[in-house]
Amino acid sequence: MGRTLAILVLFIPGIITAFGIKLMRDALFSEFYPFFLHTAVQFVAGLLFFISGLAFIGGFIVYRDRKRQKTKERKKKMEK
Repeated sequence: MGRTLAILVLFIPGIITAFGIKLMRDALFSEFYPFFLHTAVQFVAGLLFFISGLAFIGGFIVYRDRKRQKTKERKKKMEK
């Protein structure tokens, strides 16, 4: 149950990240969505979607590793 929930939690930000990449790509190739007022606005919205999705996924992985105490080993190795 825990792994299934973790996959679902990561699936939605993954879709948001992919949609952000698509918005940025479409803005670069001048494929304009009427919802956005300008291609620059579309690119910035895509960049924000991409960064927020990536940050959520990265934060989830760091939180999970800290919970399992996998990051402390690296800090000890770096201090030596």
